[in-house]
Amino acid sequence: MARKILVVDDDPYVVKYIVGVLETHGYQTCSASDGAQALEVLKREKPDMVTLDLEMPQEWGPRFYRKMTQIKEFEDIPVVVISGLSGIHHAIRNAVASMQKPFDPDKLLEIIGNTLSERENAAEDPAP
Repeated sequence: MARKILVVDDDPYVVKYIVGVLETHGYQTCSASDGAQALEVLKREKPDMVTLDLEMPQEWGPRFYRKMTQIKEFEDIPVVVISGLSGIHHAIRNAVASMQKPFDPDKLLEIIGNTLSERENAAEDPAP
């Protein structure tokens, strides 16, 4: 079964680009244009991972992240921050990676692939 990734960004061109990259490489996707919408999509779609912009109208990425991690079911979903803001690596401490726009799509795919593989291996091999 293909892994599902939630793409959260207010720029429709960025969403279309990321979704295209991910779907070309076999991932399922869902998307949202701000944090409030992302929370609804998260609950409905239950993705395996999230790519998250920080600066969006209505509700910023860090606020969405705080709300997401307060829900037990979603607290461990890995997040990759993709933003045009500087200092993005400080915005969400537990992000698996932070990428500055414009970003290298191959690097994003590598991060996603490695993260999902590690999670899958950890689920198959629980610690004693």
